[in-house]
Amino acid sequence: MIESVGKWTRGMSSDLGYATRSFFSILFSGFGLWRRPRLITDQIHFIGNYSLVIIAVSGLFVGFVLGYQGYYTLNRFGSGESLGLLVTISLVRELGPVVAALLFAGRAGTSLTAEIGLMKAGEQLAAMEMMAVNPIQRVLAPRFIAGLISLPILTAIFNAMGVIGGYVVGVQLIGVDNGAFWSQMQAGVEIGQDIGNGVLKSIVFGFAVTFVALFQGYEAQPTPEGVARATTRTVVISSLLVLWLDFLMTAWMFQ
Repeated sequence: MIESVGKWTRGMSSDLGYATRSFFSILFSGFGLWRRPRLITDQIHFIGNYSLVIIAVSGLFVGFVLGYQGYYTLNRFGSGESLGLLVTISLVRELGPVVAALLFAGRAGTSLTAEIGLMKAGEQLAAMEMMAVNPIQRVLAPRFIAGLISLPILTAIFNAMGVIGGYVVGVQLIGVDNGAFWSQMQAGVEIGQDIGNGVLKSIVFGFAVTFVALFQGYEAQPTPEGVARATTRTVVISSLLVLWLDFLMTAWMFQ
């Protein structure tokens, strides 16, 4: 048992060290991409634009649910007019960054892993190395920067659609006063404490999810089964990492 534990610990330490080294290699390779911005803009279109529909629709329905649940909870205490504040704070602080990151991992993360894994299986990455082209700088770094840029924008869209959904349910369907809905929101939401923390979370989640997706694809076994396992690992690891980072950042922000 001691030998098994030691072997597992040694393997885990080696994997973490290699992942950390790969992360900084991708990060530093991105500094030279300012000469070829088209590489980044193409990936932003591929990652962000194709994830827009699921993010926007999910945000709208999350807003619908928050509108119903929030109103009937607040109404028990005679605070139904604070529905706009409840919906907005719930979205910008917590639900927006977390749910958008989970959806991003399921949509864009799996796509990145499968793409890189298939490039490795087809020996395209090896061909780049034979032609003295660094695959990390040419393939991984543009996708990493694109994911880092795309997720905060998608989170903002998710939050905006969620507020619209809460407005439709609260004001149009239930009958909350329109002026109270918006005035409570404007008075209670702080740019630095609420919106700023949400933006910071989305940036950190963008780092984590995009790197996990690229790393799993780059280290996938060059077989169909290996690419399938890497895609599954991307969803599992990214989801758990987002929830763990969310707990740590929430505890730090609101200590």
